[in-house]
Amino acid sequence: MRLTEHTALSSSKTLLVPYCQHHVPTYHKWMQDSDLQNSTASEPLSLDEEYAMQQSWRTDKDKLTFIICLPLSRAWDELDNPFSGDQKLVRAREHDAEGQMIGDINLFLFEQEDEEPNLETPNDATIAPCLVGEIELMIARKDLHRRGFGRSALLTFLSYVLSSWPRIAHEYTRKQDDAEASLPELAYLRAKINQTNERSIRLFESLGFERTSAAPNFFGEVELRCKPAIEGLKKLKPFELHQILQYVDGS
Repeated sequence: MRLTEHTALSSSKTLLVPYCQHHVPTYHKWMQDSDLQNSTASEPLSLDEEYAMQQSWRTDKDKLTFIICLPLSRAWDELDNPFSGDQKLVRAREHDAEGQMIGDINLFLFEQEDEEPNLETPNDATIAPCLVGEIELMIARKDLHRRGFGRSALLTFLSYVLSSWPRIAHEYTRKQDDAEASLPELAYLRAKINQTNERSIRLFESLGFERTSAAPNFFGEVELRCKPAIEGLKKLKPFELHQILQYVDGS
């Protein structure tokens, strides 16, 4: 989605920035790791294919992604580039340089399939469909596992998605100029996680996601679903607020 092209999400624990071309070489190196391939159900891509995938995540109306980085406080310390007053800018290639990158988090949108027909709802083609959002989370740096970065990134991402849903829905429908257009609602969020990735399953369950089945699917994945609310997220401990900052090209 182009919605986040100049958007960074900053909390005390993580910094989320839009996935850009300068991130691709590092991301490509991450995805050569067989453990990451297995945990994310991913096939290795060539570098050219990775660049094409980055463009897809940036421009497709049904994809929203951020690169997870170390928090700004640490980036400023290491870069000797202190935060200055009212500037509040996140600079590409500086605050999200290779050494700051630690993973990614994604949302893929698709129309909800009618599992149980609703006879009370008229068959009206003008009514916007409900959408399902599938979330994928990866902390690629193994030295930073079990440090709370995944939880921080997930909470920040969920908060942003829920608070920005009207804008996300607008871009999905591509009807920004039609004030009367019906916008799709978010039916629920889901995650599909390899049954062996117990830490990730526990993380999603701790945020209110529930398994749809006691047994994994054919691919060995556990599916978890939730329709979270911002107020519910804020009650979780620990929960940290985030700032929406401007992301600018630092070259």
